[in-house]
Amino acid sequence: MKCGKLSNDVLNDIIIKGIKKKNKDIIVGPKVGEDCSIIKFGEDICVLTTDPITAAKNNAGRIGVHICCNDIASSGVRPIGILITILAPTECSIDDIKKVMDEINNACEELNIDVLGGHTEITDAVNKIVLSLTAIGKGINGKYITTSGAQLGDDIVVAGYAASEGTAIIASDYYEQLRGKINDDILIKAQSFINDISVVKIGFVASEFGVNAMHDATEGGVLGAIWEVTEASDKGAYIYKDKIPVREETKIICKELNIDPLRLISSGCMIISCCNGDGLVKRLKECGIEAEVVGKIIKEGRILFSEGKEIELFPPDSDEIYKVSL
Repeated sequence: MKCGKLSNDVLNDIIIKGIKKKNKDIIVGPKVGEDCSIIKFGEDICVLTTDPITAAKNNAGRIGVHICCNDIASSGVRPIGILITILAPTECSIDDIKKVMDEINNACEELNIDVLGGHTEITDAVNKIVLSLTAIGKGINGKYITTSGAQLGDDIVVAGYAASEGTAIIASDYYEQLRGKINDDILIKAQSFINDISVVKIGFVASEFGVNAMHDATEGGVLGAIWEVTEASDKGAYIYKDKIPVREETKIICKELNIDPLRLISSGCMIISCCNGDGLVKRLKECGIEAEVVGKIIKEGRILFSEGKEIELFPPDSDEIYKVSL
């Protein structure tokens, strides 16, 4: 099997279909495209999400905290804490584990959230440090946003830059191999994109503005995230490729590696569906956030308009980051 997430068809048929809801307080449960579960507690809700970190060799702790909190922010609520499982190989040192924990603690300070607990274990079941994190958020019942809320005629807004996370991971993990092929200044700048992988601010601004659906772009990139929004919402999409924000450094690195930046892991980028995309873009830019209207929610079909041609979008496959080999 390929590295990366299970395909959405397999996920639905093998994993999700076998899960039976047993508790009436569960508002949102497992569904393709929905990254968070939402549980009702009287007038409040608890929002939960979980993610592993397996693709990154460097900055794994920072990445893990941010991608989990991004899922919570995509629901329009505030993350309050995380639970962490650290699985470390037998050749790992205490300093290696401390480095990961320092990254986690620093990211939690940035987001003003707590480490709530977890588990740390040395095991021969892994050949590098593997993290699994669960984030918890708290909100008001009835005031939350899902991936599945997109409405016919909505504008599709991309907030943030495509592939910032993937670009940063590649520029850091493959720095020595890329130095002779790509200008060093470009690689150093690309490494700094690791500081732009949070969508918590985007989530706050968008939820206050009023939107119908939000979904952060992780594995499968921007196009994968758009596909998941439409799948969860039972709608289609028409997307203009040249309107999707992509940094020049990302374009250069992806061209060198022959990978697609629009299908590269993209934490720091949010897909938003709303009835007033231009107004939302204006508000986001006032808050210092890059954003563009890139398309429309349509009744059915998923079309990417690129270089004068209409291309059908298919379900997300294994992320482009797993194609990198240097």
